[in-house]
This record gives sequence, C-alpha cells and structure tokens, in this order.
Amino acid sequence: MTESWAWLAVAGAWTVGTALYGILLGLFFSGVDRVLVARMQSRIGPPLLQPFADVRKLMGKQDAVPSGATRKVFRAAPVLALAGGVAELVYIPLGGLGSGSPLPGGGDAILALYLLMLPGLAMVVGGFASGSPYASVGAQREMVAMVSYELPLAMTVMTFAWRLAEAGVAEPFSLQTMAAHPIWAEAGPFGWVGAAILLGTMLLVLPGELGRIPFDAAEAETELAGGILVEYSGRSLALFELALAVKNVALCGLMCALFWPWRAGTLAGGGAGWGAVLDLAGFVVKSGVFMFAGVSLVRAGMARFRVTDIVRFYWKHLGLLSLVGMALLALDAWL
Repeated sequence: MTESWAWLAVAGAWTVGTALYGILLGLFFSGVDRVLVARMQSRIGPPLLQPFADVRKLMGKQDAVPSGATRKVFRAAPVLALAGGVAELVYIPLGGLGSGSPLPGGGDAILALYLLMLPGLAMVVGGFASGSPYASVGAQREMVAMVSYELPLAMTVMTFAWRLAEAGVAEPFSLQTMAAHPIWAEAGPFGWVGAAILLGTMLLVLPGELGRIPFDAAEAETELAGGILVEYSGRSLALFELALAVKNVALCGLMCALFWPWRAGTLAGGGAGWGAVLDLAGFVVKSGVFMFAGVSLVRAGMARFRVTDIVRFYWKHLGLLSLVGMALLALDAWL
C-alpha cells in the first residue's frame, strides 16, 4: 500500500511538472511565432510574452455560457482538451523527460495518435454544445480537417514503426524505441529520401493540427466571427488556449522523436545534471526549428484555404507524398 501511494505521488508530481513545462513552452512558442510572422510581414507585432498576458487576462474574466448551450458539455469540453494534451505530453520524449516517466513502458505511437485527437474532438464537442450556428459550422469544418490531416500523420508513424520492425528492432511502435533508433541510422539511401519526404509532409501537418493559417477554416474570423470557439470566453477560452499550447509542444516532441532524436547532453558528454539541462535546451531549439519551418513560414506566406482545398491538399497531395515516402522506405528495406 505504501509503495502504491508513493508511486501515485511520483506520477502526480511528474504529470504536474510536465504539464507546466508544456504550457510555458507552448505559450513561449506562440509568442515567438507571432513575432517572427510580424517581422516577415513588415509589421511590429505583439510583444514576445503576449500569449501569457492573454491567458492571464482571460483567467480573470467572466466565464459566460450561452442560454441555448448544453451547459455541462460546454464547460467540460475545454477541460477535456487540456487533459488530453497533458496526457500526450506524459508519453512523448521531451528532451529526455519522457525516458524518466513513471508510466511503465513509455509512450506508444498508436496511443500518441489517439491522444493528439482529443483536443480537436473536445473543440468539436464544445462547438456543437454551444448552440451557435457559427460554432456549429466551425465544428463541422474541424471534423473534416481532422479526417484529412490524420491520414499523412498516421502513414508516417506507421511507416517508421514498420521500418524498425523490418530492421529487427524490438517494440518498434514505442516512441522511446523510435527515439533510440533514428530512421537515418537504420535506413539506406532510398530510405533517407523517403524519410525526407515524410519529414516534409509532417511539417505541413503541423499547421493543420494546430489550426493555423492556411488551415484555420474552423475559426475563420472574417467568415465565422471566430467559428468553433466564438461562444467561449473567460477561463474556458483560456483552457482551450492552454490546450493548443500543450498540443504544440506534443507535436514538436513527436517530430523530434521521429526525425531528430539525438540529445544535446548525450552528444556533449555532459553528466546527469548538465546533460539534462542540455537535453532540454536542445529540445527547445529543435522544436523551434520545426515550428518556424512548419508553422511560421507557411503562415506568413499563405492565405486561408477553403475546407474543400484542405481535404484535397491532405488526401491528394500529402497522401500521395506519404505513399511515395512509404514506398521508398519499403524499397530500402527489401534491397
């Protein structure tokens, strides 16, 4: 009994610490993204810490519920969104943090894909529960977008797991295994080209998963007045903002595990203390590179897609690219 309580205490402290880490880093990335996009568009832009100020202000405002809303579902949706994002962070390696998780077995790629869907599903449920026609249209668009961008994401993760299985690696679906066996070391020339193609598709999945331009049809302020979150305010809206920030870090952690798993502390030969600090710093740098290439650059140079264009882009273009990357990795394994 004592050991069980001790394990629960350790797991609870680890989860709270990981959640705070994800929230702070996610809000910081959001601020960096807004500053970089503003500079690329020759604007002054907001301060770097504006996302922190926005969340703090929302936390102090009234949490209004529309008269026609399904009240309990409406209030539960943002809590579910944040809980799903935090659960994702616990399983994903974050600069070495994931390897110390008290959860047995570490993270699994299939579980990671399921948990990544929770924030989006919670937004859809909250949009429908609000009773607003704008939110309902936004929720429908979000469902269509989710069906679209999950295809290349799932194909990439499954391809990596299959390639590791072909190489004789045990537990190929574990994210810890993927991080410990970089695809660049397991594959040959054809596999490198296939992995590079899959990296490009994943960079374009990032803005879709985060609902950023050009894949923000679910919000579309100029069309739907905020769309899926139009009826949310106060603490509930702040929780959705925090959920997106945590999802941002989780996606970056997933991409680091797949494409850039090397740890700065290990490469530098640091000890347990400095090694952990270097690992975390390296994760922040790697995640920042992914965010700049996959979100900031795309957002600065493109306009919003229509929802039909989103489906066509992810299913037709990125789906085809994912198949090409998968075929090249398969060819590399069979040669």
